[in-house]
Amino acid sequence: MEISGNTAFYAGLSTIQTGQNRVDQAAGQIANTTIERSVTSQSSEVQVDRLLSVDRSQQSDEARNIVDMAQGKHQVELGAKVAKASDEMLGTLIDTFA
Repeated sequence: MEISGNTAFYAGLSTIQTGQNRVDQAAGQIANTTIERSVTSQSSEVQVDRLLSVDRSQQSDEARNIVDMAQGKHQVELGAKVAKASDEMLGTLIDTFA
């Protein structure tokens, strides 16, 4: 008897990878915004006033990135639960001690 790959297990692993990628991308965007702000803090007040309009539009992007990080975290946790449940089910469906 041949046992093929457990699709639920691989779906869980894929979800973990997707969630991790989401967290990595959002964290990178937040880090880039932080670097840009540190550069503007060394500018003159006139330049900072001009850049504030850009910062206001970036605030929504920052909030979106924080939400994406939280979603990625939950996605990883749920993927791990799916993979774990799938692994536990495999042991109950096949009598490995016979």
